[in-house]
Amino acid sequence: MTESTATGSPDDLRSFDSGHGRLAHLDAGTGEPLVLLHGGLLDHRSWADQLPALLPEYRVIAPDTRGHGASANASRPFRPADDLADLLRHLGLGPVVVVGLSMGGTIALDLALEHPELVRALVISGNGTGESEFKDPWLGELRDEQNAALAEGDGERWLDSFTRLASGPHRRLDEVDPEVVRRLKEMTRNTVAKHTPDEPQYLVPVTDTWKRLTGITVPLLAINGGIDSVDHIGLAERVVRTVVDGRAVIVEDTGHYPNMERPEEFNAHLLGFLRALRG
Repeated sequence: MTESTATGSPDDLRSFDSGHGRLAHLDAGTGEPLVLLHGGLLDHRSWADQLPALLPEYRVIAPDTRGHGASANASRPFRPADDLADLLRHLGLGPVVVVGLSMGGTIALDLALEHPELVRALVISGNGTGESEFKDPWLGELRDEQNAALAEGDGERWLDSFTRLASGPHRRLDEVDPEVVRRLKEMTRNTVAKHTPDEPQYLVPVTDTWKRLTGITVPLLAINGGIDSVDHIGLAERVVRTVVDGRAVIVEDTGHYPNMERPEEFNAHLLGFLRALRG
């Protein structure tokens, strides 16, 4: 490791050949291992504001999910939770604490369902399982806007609409810290550029998830943005009510990415939970 690993650096980006393409992952720090899973279309860099708080005590593993960031695209059917399990076994790790935001939180739940021996505790943010239904009219408006932008070939309009998840339904995107918006757009552009509209859909969902959540007995914390969509908050709270040992906290005045908007507050909740696990 270089001296810059106190905050993570490109030198800490590793590659694992899964037999199904390259899986990139940040591997920085020493100590108890902690896995961080990014949201949809983002990559490991979305956790940059957590690294200074975590690396003094933890070894941070932050993968790029298949088809995202520096990881290879899928070439055959796959489940992200199985990719993660393969990576953890390759690294000789487990059980570990897994932290996931949005899509990453869903993968964390899938890992606990499909590979429970690898999971010590869970932290999620703004997500339910992969079988969640979204009914919030605001999310429907975003979906319609994105479809219209795609039909018109207007990539920037699509990107603006997708990034509005950061604001939530009660703010404009220009009310979010411009640096947060810039970082979100940079990661999203990078991932979208890896794909074509006509490529096969290889993602295989984990099934019967809501019913099976009652079998998750490890501690679970949800850290939700206080002005995220009703669906994202409600789904995470449903997870909390369904698992055996769950609780939720709110990062006020943040949308779908509380770890990026108010990292100090998010980090305080996360570190408090992690330290409580030590007893």
